[in-house]
Amino acid sequence: MARVVVVGAGMGGMACAARLAVKRHDVTIVEQSSTYGGKLGTFERDGFVFDTGPSLVTLPAVYRDLFLKTGGALEESIDLLDLEPAFGYRFPDGSTVDMPGVDFSACARALGDALGGTAAEDWNAFMRRAAQIWQVTRRPFLESPLTGVGDLLPLARNLSDVRKVAPFTSLRSLAKQYLHDPRLRMLVDRYATYTGSDPRRAPAALATVPYVEQTFGAYHVGGGVRRLADALHARTLERGIAYRFDADVAEVITSTTGVTGVRLADGEVLDADIVVANADATHLYRDLVRDPRAGKALSSLRKATPSLSGFVLLLAVRGRTPGLRHHNVWFPQDYDAEFDAIFGRRAKPVDDPTVYVCAPDDDRMRPDADHESWFVLVNAPRHGTSDEAGTIDWTAPGLAESYRDRVLAVMAQRGYDVRDRLLWSEIRTPADLERDTRAPGGAIYGTSSNGARAAFLRPANRSPVPGLFLVGGSAHPGGGLPLVGMSADIVAEMIGRA
Repeated sequence: MARVVVVGAGMGGMACAARLAVKRHDVTIVEQSSTYGGKLGTFERDGFVFDTGPSLVTLPAVYRDLFLKTGGALEESIDLLDLEPAFGYRFPDGSTVDMPGVDFSACARALGDALGGTAAEDWNAFMRRAAQIWQVTRRPFLESPLTGVGDLLPLARNLSDVRKVAPFTSLRSLAKQYLHDPRLRMLVDRYATYTGSDPRRAPAALATVPYVEQTFGAYHVGGGVRRLADALHARTLERGIAYRFDADVAEVITSTTGVTGVRLADGEVLDADIVVANADATHLYRDLVRDPRAGKALSSLRKATPSLSGFVLLLAVRGRTPGLRHHNVWFPQDYDAEFDAIFGRRAKPVDDPTVYVCAPDDDRMRPDADHESWFVLVNAPRHGTSDEAGTIDWTAPGLAESYRDRVLAVMAQRGYDVRDRLLWSEIRTPADLERDTRAPGGAIYGTSSNGARAAFLRPANRSPVPGLFLVGGSAHPGGGLPLVGMSADIVAEMIGRA
């Protein structure tokens, strides 16, 4: 039985801990904050409940597998609800489409009915290509460790598979090959932001994101997606995992043979045979590991483009809004201007941003049926107070409040003016995200997928320091609830049974 310390009680850390516990390891989770869940947070006030992190569950098989293998079915622990329709889209010309929650053929029909022309045929063709990419990449890219280009040599020997994946083609370029309507290409561009990336630089392989969403379904968790974190926390307690909250890790201690434990900020040392870091990888290698063997990993991280961040409004809205869906996306006139503002050297708040609104029709998330809880997210540059490219100082006096007013005005321009119906609002900036989760600059996904080499710049799950492993959204295979769950499975299998 190995002594395992997991640094961070996010979804990746808890999922890995649960899997290691059933392999008979002695697991302790240390968490710098006073609660679990990491970015999968929640906020409650006056009967209004908001998910402050992920608000959509896709590929639920990942968590079904986790719960079954650690003690019982997922649906015994949460109320998993499929969404129909899943998304309401509004394009710059005022056209709209309600997107079904599952079946890309049904989505194609909805797009064809709403947009006309060859939209349905084009979307089906694009999804068929995405299905091919999914079949080729699922096992080597997502379900297996990835330590370098050499891991993909078997794939490279099959030229047909290489052509399907198109590793040197961007997501934007792939969309142009199949989609004639610029509104469809705008829809595809949005999926790059699921990994915090720029569609002009992100790989064509990200076409698998809409494919997964539309093939395996879009789901809500009754009471909020945070309930998934509650259920996983309960499962870890059932498996005998110990927690240390308000326990800030100052150092991962190493010797010539590998990790020996962690030192907390108050000086206490927790001995360990294995350390699993569910911390942001940049924070880990820059601030917590003082071992020269980690130098190359930090160097690779510095070559990668950090992911975008987000500016969030939590709105308590009086009354009901006609035509509002569970998930809503209202696109801008110039999507490229948004990516230029975020990823350009001189970053700035996006003047005309894409607006995402999650407004669950869920009585457990509002005081009564005559009110709505709106989680509003716009893509934003990371927080920074220096001359670092792609950052702005979100703590500058008045900036957050003035940008809140700008976002509300943009929403009004797109037909959803709630300013006279607001009971109150809360603001969450990238600076808040950095403070609460230790994600540098508030980068939601660690590093972006910008560039053909991005997958190989993302930190491997097995660190260069023996006994140190990485799990969660900033490590392989990436961010988002499904990939975080996959990373936990990969790390648990690497560590093996005691």
